[in-house]
Amino acid sequence: MSLTLRSALALTAAFAGTAALPARAQQNWPQRSLRILVGTSPGGSPDIIGRLLADKMADRLGQSITVENNTGGGGIAASMVTNGPPDGYSMTLLTAGYASGAAVGKFPFDGDNTFSFLSMVCAYPFVFAVPKDSPIQSFADMLARAKAAPGKMTYSITSLGSIYHLIGSWVNSKAGVDMVPIPYRGSAAAVTDVMTGRVDVMLDTATSGFPRVNRGEFRALAVTSPPRYPLLPNAPTVAETLPGLHYLSWLGMAGAPRTPRPVVDRLNAELHRALALPDVQAKLKEGGNIATPTTPEAMRQQIADEVLTWKQLIEANNIKVQ
Repeated sequence: MSLTLRSALALTAAFAGTAALPARAQQNWPQRSLRILVGTSPGGSPDIIGRLLADKMADRLGQSITVENNTGGGGIAASMVTNGPPDGYSMTLLTAGYASGAAVGKFPFDGDNTFSFLSMVCAYPFVFAVPKDSPIQSFADMLARAKAAPGKMTYSITSLGSIYHLIGSWVNSKAGVDMVPIPYRGSAAAVTDVMTGRVDVMLDTATSGFPRVNRGEFRALAVTSPPRYPLLPNAPTVAETLPGLHYLSWLGMAGAPRTPRPVVDRLNAELHRALALPDVQAKLKEGGNIATPTTPEAMRQQIADEVLTWKQLIEANNIKVQ
């Protein structure tokens, strides 16, 4: 039976008022196993990275860490942590979709009242790509063709109002073009339609797009990283054509609001240690990611800034949300 957002909130409501850990418990923390709640299916990038971190952090913390997947709609994994006890034993691995979702009102965001932010984990750009035999030769060429034929150039996205859609709308607004987003529920159908020419351009994450580029199936027109991305250094950036337009997607770890600061600091330190390990960095690079550990305050501020940016973009472009 699937777990709805309402039932998840009901299940966790009893914990919402739980008092913070007593001082002695904070000093001896952790005293039992921990868990990381992931809102994606097993085998996806957040799941793989969550399990990688769980293994490394468990060694240092002296307690097991389990990863639980909850793919129910409405951000169930995040809501269970938000409404859970502030004891540091449950964490959630947030994706950048949390910020865009908060911007359109799908998820709550009220700074430290929503989560105790622990640290950003990793980041990766988006990539505009076309099949290897596409007539579109460059990102500038794509924009020129879009400007010459308004409403004709199409690009794939996951859903209306998603980060994919917001980035495409940002490009439209900055370049003065009218490319049309085509939403898909899964990447397989999008890849097929782009490969066969039914859709002109694939807007994809580095984690899934780079392997297709490296295999020679697609050509990268541009990536959204601020400078050229070290894992695909020959690909131009969007900002080289549209100055000021850059974005890195991310994963970040968070706990329940009002988690005691000593526990937050311990988890932050262990995340930093895990992300510095050579084998962890190598595994991240395999999926197009780079490690980006931060302070809790920097993570909170980055998300707050993104929520504001996406809200302004949505309002300015009258973006519709599914």
